[in-house]
Amino acid sequence: PGSPRAPPPAPAGCPRRSPRFGAAGRTETARDGAMESSGGRAEGSGRGPRVLVVGGGIAGLGAAQRLCRHPAFPQLRVLEATARAGGRIRSERGFGGVVELGAHWIHGPSQGNPVFQLAAKYQLLREKDLSEENQLIETGGHVGLPSVSYASSGVSVSRELVVEMASLFYSLIDQTREFLHTADAPVPSVGEYLKKEIRQRAAGWTEDEETRKLKLAVLNSFFNVECCVSGTHSMDLVALVPFGEYTVLPGLDCTFPGGYQGLTSRMMASLPEDVIVFNKPVKTIRWNGSFQEALSPGETFPVLVECEDGACFPAHHVIVTVPLGFLKEHLDTFFEPPLPAEKAEAIRKMGFGTNNKIFLEFEEPFWEPDCQYIQVVWEDTSPLEDVASELRHVWFKKLIGFLVLPSFESVHVLCGFIAGLESEFMEMLSDEDVLLSLTQVLRRVTGNAQLPAPRSVLRSRWHSAPYTRGSYSYVAVGSTGDDIDQLAQPLPTDGTEAQLQILFAGEATHRTFYSTTHGALLSGWREADRLIALRDPQAQLPGPWL
Repeated sequence: PGSPRAPPPAPAGCPRRSPRFGAAGRTETARDGAMESSGGRAEGSGRGPRVLVVGGGIAGLGAAQRLCRHPAFPQLRVLEATARAGGRIRSERGFGGVVELGAHWIHGPSQGNPVFQLAAKYQLLREKDLSEENQLIETGGHVGLPSVSYASSGVSVSRELVVEMASLFYSLIDQTREFLHTADAPVPSVGEYLKKEIRQRAAGWTEDEETRKLKLAVLNSFFNVECCVSGTHSMDLVALVPFGEYTVLPGLDCTFPGGYQGLTSRMMASLPEDVIVFNKPVKTIRWNGSFQEALSPGETFPVLVECEDGACFPAHHVIVTVPLGFLKEHLDTFFEPPLPAEKAEAIRKMGFGTNNKIFLEFEEPFWEPDCQYIQVVWEDTSPLEDVASELRHVWFKKLIGFLVLPSFESVHVLCGFIAGLESEFMEMLSDEDVLLSLTQVLRRVTGNAQLPAPRSVLRSRWHSAPYTRGSYSYVAVGSTGDDIDQLAQPLPTDGTEAQLQILFAGEATHRTFYSTTHGALLSGWREADRLIALRDPQAQLPGPWL
């Protein structure tokens, strides 16, 4: 592999016969590890380019949907490592309804958001979420205020104090977005900037010591919220200067009443039935080669995708949509020849963290009927102090609190969010341990030692997921938006070899919408359009939301 001149033999482990690509609607049978077609149209160089999409998340489905609509791409396959499509969009039936183990909201549901547009087209949203009024609300990307704030001593924190600290915190977050075009940043990270400013403000507080400590504890809770929003362990890891490049769309965040996966299911249903191949994890992508297969004599392919089960797929173009966490872990083995140094370096430098959810089901609610978000404040914490403790003793202190999910009939569910190393530690615990810890937390903060334990627990484990290894990307200290663009750059970059052999999509490749489903969808469309423009320069590309 790597020599464009001599056709190399198939790598060890690949079947002599490679899978055939072809028209939709035929049956496939596995034989000798290869996908053989029974029936279908004659294939070969006259059938148009072979395109492989690696990953069946919303970026991969978006790319496939776009390409399937163009006559130049009859030979298309999506290789999905797991048994389901959707990637980090994952809705599961539980507690008598649907819960989101992955993506939760449409962030900024408005005219500029393609996920919102697609969800509206498929009629998956409520009337109020579609209203013009809802689309015009400006949230600044900030999480709404808690309905109630419980402190670890078992008392409620006054609404006035929480509002005052929220106002301070979010005004400082807004300030961090203003360093984008400055030559000199005062500090490298968002976290350091916030702490520097808070230290100055706290010096002027005139309340008693106990109140000042409580204010810092409330601020610490907001830091934990921001870690969940950014998908990071600490805001000290998030680069200050590029932070303002992330673009917040207008609109009050909304959810899918029938589950987010309804969107990816509809996208999948629009594809020809044999396009997606499930349980097909990719091991190595060999590029800049000249690969042949017995079924297409005389034709050569610049790319060969080798799967974990030994099956091999030769292709002209491959769109890679795997999560950045997976790329980080498999950087040294996933591409042959290895990626160019500058692209590999961008992958290493960019941030990718974990944000998990813990769902608790209760027989009866202990919260008020109009309660939407319960904040938990640990009075012995402060963003200005780093206290080293064993994770097993303190992991739950990173939990921001609980969202109250809409009731399903007589079922009452809280959804806790937790980010960072504490979140990754939580994944290793048993359900029983998690349930016990959070029962103790809730009894402590509510001051009710008799509070009934939750009936059951369900949680996400995104860091343990082998094909994800975390939740979503952020711009880490030492990286910039240029690294995102570098990751999005197709290969080869010199333009002398066959064009657009490997293309890159996924939320981590979108410079202004990274970490979002709409960024992922747009990136899939972007790479599909790149191929359409290459193969059909006269093509009228669809508008961005079609």
